[in-house]
Amino acid sequence: MINELNQRSREIFRLIVDAYVASGEPVGSRTISRRLGMALSPATIRNVMADLEEQGLLYAPHTSAGRIPTDAGLRMFVDGLLEIGSLTEDERASIEAKCSASGRAFADVLGEASAMLSGLSHCAGLVVAPKTDRPLKHIEFVSLGPGRALVVLVNEDGLVENRVIEVPMGVPTSTLQTVSNFLSAKLAGRTLEEARQEVLQEIEQQKTQLDELSRKVVAAGLATWAGSGGANAGQLIVRGQSRLLEDVTALSDLERVRALFEALETKETMLRMLDATGRGDGVQIFIGAENVLFNHSGCSMIISPFQNSREQVIGAIGVIGPTRINYARIIPLVDYTAKVVSRLIG
Repeated sequence: MINELNQRSREIFRLIVDAYVASGEPVGSRTISRRLGMALSPATIRNVMADLEEQGLLYAPHTSAGRIPTDAGLRMFVDGLLEIGSLTEDERASIEAKCSASGRAFADVLGEASAMLSGLSHCAGLVVAPKTDRPLKHIEFVSLGPGRALVVLVNEDGLVENRVIEVPMGVPTSTLQTVSNFLSAKLAGRTLEEARQEVLQEIEQQKTQLDELSRKVVAAGLATWAGSGGANAGQLIVRGQSRLLEDVTALSDLERVRALFEALETKETMLRMLDATGRGDGVQIFIGAENVLFNHSGCSMIISPFQNSREQVIGAIGVIGPTRINYARIIPLVDYTAKVVSRLIG
């Protein structure tokens, strides 16, 4: 449709969307006349706005002369007129720092990334977290000093989980290596939950060749992941939901946001979101009523999948906000964050 508009109509439409995104208010011809780089009277601009309305790109929410873009208009703007911004070096460094594993559980990293996106975008940040019950490939115990060790788990997707555990004082490096070799052999190709009970039973019945100190380290390591599979296999992490209430001005708006909150609490929503992002490459943009994931909540979602080392989509990260969100700023934020998360997994 963008090719059907002449240069004057495109420029007027772009200015209307820019003004609406900035203020959230209907935009009138006088506002456009002041911002337009060409000499056009408000009457001429009103005629162009009427044409854009007839094409389904604008509508008047009240009886006033102001117009705002329709969902179809925003889609056309995003697809054909949007000039996507770029991140500064400081913003990239901040995202990488927030997404750093640094000994934290991967789910905690994703939660931090979601909160970071919420703060930078002034929207709700969300993450569809990967399942944590995938078969394992490797486990390793690394000394962090007296009484502490880092346990590193790597599953078949290449997802790395780090946990800090307490171990008996004076555990030598050779014992940690023995424990690493023992558990890697027991867990390889199986989920932690599948092997945990068997390993603990062997220890209890003293069927293993491990000494007493090694048994204590194994038990401490396995206890850290107790219950990490099954019910926690996959989750939707949402941060900053309260930001969705900032633009609520009417009861109908509140009802739409409430419906969105309810949708975000369902497992089905998480699976549909992951399915939707997995069907496309890079950032996916869902605008308003075209967003079947959340019915007609009046929100837009910008989301991008993250992948494992085999380039398989195992999760997604993004933001949800009002349809007038700052697409030019948020799209590169989401895109870069998803790439950073993918690097952590790989």
